[in-house]
Amino acid sequence: MAKLSKGTAGEVLAARFLREKGYEIWAANYGCRFGEIDIIAAKEPYIAFIEVKTRSEDSIYEPREAVTKDKQNRIIKTAMLFIKNNRIELQPRFDVIEIITRNRRPMEVVELDHIQGAFDAGDLHAAF
Repeated sequence: MAKLSKGTAGEVLAARFLREKGYEIWAANYGCRFGEIDIIAAKEPYIAFIEVKTRSEDSIYEPREAVTKDKQNRIIKTAMLFIKNNRIELQPRFDVIEIITRNRRPMEVVELDHIQGAFDAGDLHAAF
């Protein structure tokens, strides 16, 4: 049996969590020339562009700390291209789901936090 990476396990757990909360998953690992978005999900009135960060319980920093300003900018540009190409009329929102798992057990969740509106498009929105 193939070993599941921590990142892949986190994305599976995040998608399961979102479905349980009534979100419809539109895309996973959506990529373009600007970057990649882990999960694109909709729950009216929002379309959520979600970055999933997973760490073990012995990590020295919070998973959300890995979503740097540069990473946010790449996600925003990718999301704007997705919106433009798909004529999305829902309100965009940028979320982070951080997952802390047991050491060496990537599918065993210690804590899951869905940070809605973790960052916004700011000045980059005007470029589109």
